[in-house]
Amino acid sequence: MSSTQGASNQAVDPQTEPSPQLTTNLPRTTTYLTGHNDEGQAIVYSARPASYKVFDGGDMGFNQIYTNLFPADLNGNADVKFHDEVIAGGNLGLATKGGIVCRMVDFSPGYKCLMHRTKSLDFGILVEGEVEMILGDGTVTPLRRGDIAVQRATLHAWRNPSTTNWSRMVFVLQDMKPLIINGKKLGEDYGTGTEGLLPSGNDDD
Repeated sequence: MSSTQGASNQAVDPQTEPSPQLTTNLPRTTTYLTGHNDEGQAIVYSARPASYKVFDGGDMGFNQIYTNLFPADLNGNADVKFHDEVIAGGNLGLATKGGIVCRMVDFSPGYKCLMHRTKSLDFGILVEGEVEMILGDGTVTPLRRGDIAVQRATLHAWRNPSTTNWSRMVFVLQDMKPLIINGKKLGEDYGTGTEGLLPSGNDDD
């Protein structure tokens, strides 16, 4: 999970620029943010094509869908401004202090990320392809499209077992209280080789 510079690292207008993509094996996606007009009617506030931050030489990519504090403040579109500022600043770790993160992650054929743990409650939904969930005790659980993994601050890795097809997961990570097991605090652990991947900043409580 070492970081490399990708084509999507430059700031773009998500409503007008084309969507960078790691592979044609997976469909292009768009994030639709809803909101309200001056009369209080529901509207589509913006349509944002996917934009990826690339890791490991293009074998894995993050499409940062949304991040915010919890509970979110939607007044005056404060939540959208918060998300845009965080993404533009490039300071987002895997999770975020006092809030949530929603991201799409694409894995190349045969790719395996490093064992890692975040101080967060995570919901991982496999939407394309297949993925193996590997836990710290060595167990390997195959996931198929539509399967959901609820990661409860556990040490884990993801592997795409296909030799030909990319896979895609959508993750929602929620900050949590410190986890204590047998008197030991289990905090964030990115493992080795994670240069360029910022800490989440929620491990100081």
